[in-house]
Amino acid sequence: MDEIASPDRVLIVDDHSLVRDGLRSIFDDAFPACEILEADSLESALATLAAAGEVDLVLLDLNIPDVSHLSGLEQLRDRFPATPVVMVSGVTDRHVVRDALKAGAAGFVPKSLKRAAIVEALQLVLSGEIYMPDLPGDEGNAEEDMIRARIDSLTPQQRVVLSHLVAGRLNKQIAYEIDVSMTTVKAHVSAILQKMNVFSRTQAVIMAGKVGFRD
Repeated sequence: MDEIASPDRVLIVDDHSLVRDGLRSIFDDAFPACEILEADSLESALATLAAAGEVDLVLLDLNIPDVSHLSGLEQLRDRFPATPVVMVSGVTDRHVVRDALKAGAAGFVPKSLKRAAIVEALQLVLSGEIYMPDLPGDEGNAEEDMIRARIDSLTPQQRVVLSHLVAGRLNKQIAYEIDVSMTTVKAHVSAILQKMNVFSRTQAVIMAGKVGFRD
């Protein structure tokens, strides 16, 4: 990457202090100015986020005591939809990885990755991309499957609006093209970002472009 994305504040959620310490050391080396917050449970994480306000990234362990499968991710995405959540886990089953990405994770980082690879993954997420590890037995189309699943969740009208976003049109141009108000277009765009689990129009367009979406 030409320009390294650097976070100002991150939250590490893991019930093992050794894992938190390891992740903290990675941030201390790669992003020395970053403020690190820690939580050992989902309840603690939600409280920390509510008190701390905005964070640039949450690193969430897949298996912590007070969550079941992806319930922690789902609660974080529901409560703090603008905050990217990266799953961190010793589990590397490709079905689990795909489920996490479909549920809105901004990335899935195996704990077995080397430090340099973890930093690269985090930089990718911070730049607005989605990180997916290379997994044994994976056919290589998992990211595309995830993107198509998210696009398939859109209503027909939202798909039309997304196609106009991909074409580079502004809200007022979209409103004219489909004969609706600007308020309606803004509502559609907001719903698209939420359903696609992205944080900007640009990210939605990048994601749609990866599967050649034109509607």
